[in-house]
Amino acid sequence: MSNIDKVENVAPRRAPCILAVKSAMNITPNMRRVTLHGDELKGFPADSEGAYVKLIFNITGSDKPTMRTYTISGQRYEPNEIDIDFMMHTSADGDVDGLAAPWALQATMGDEICVGGPGPAKFINPEADFFLLAADMTALPALTENLKRLPKDAKGHAFIEVLTDVDKQSLSKPENVAIHWVVNDAPGSDKSPLFQAIAHVDQQQGKLSAWVACEFKTMKKIRLFLKNECDLAKSHLYVSSYWKKGDTEEQHKLVKQADAKQLS
Repeated sequence: MSNIDKVENVAPRRAPCILAVKSAMNITPNMRRVTLHGDELKGFPADSEGAYVKLIFNITGSDKPTMRTYTISGQRYEPNEIDIDFMMHTSADGDVDGLAAPWALQATMGDEICVGGPGPAKFINPEADFFLLAADMTALPALTENLKRLPKDAKGHAFIEVLTDVDKQSLSKPENVAIHWVVNDAPGSDKSPLFQAIAHVDQQQGKLSAWVACEFKTMKKIRLFLKNECDLAKSHLYVSSYWKKGDTEEQHKLVKQADAKQLS
């Protein structure tokens, strides 16, 4: 596979580069890790874990490339590698949804992909007495990096929504940050079990810092709860939607822009 053609002027801040697949494997039944490598990675900033990249695809019949946004879950300067984790969510007919996930499922050693970025990572404010983090599987790589960056004596909760019990991962974290796994085989549903789990956690005394990334509808519920019930300072609240059920990334981007205007 090659996505080399028609890549000019599609990546933010720096020119896109062509990377090759070194390996592809499932780290849980519904999370697949693709390791990309290439000399172009020498130009990536240090400590890019948690930053985002744009995977650039050429779609037959389209006059411009299509981009999909993913988080760098691992980076190694020797030998110039990055890891990208893909949630493997299947539709009712059993096929893997989306554009990038099916590519990751079929990727083999030597396949090439055009990659733009990296863009800046968004990390939780560490100046707090208590921490609350939440993510579904699309944002799990970013949450994982946030956990690593918390102070060693940090206290708090991390809520993670996964498709099945066997999608739970072993995560590095401060001793006093509790991990709560929320199993939801229908991500993006109106029930929003990730929100329900957060809403039932005991309120803590002291200054709270929160980092949340998940599906759009669930994100809005969590954001409203944190603003109304927790009285968080803007500097200590990061809430973002990584996707919206039923929408492409392009459609989701428009929804996010409209949502941001309503908040301003």
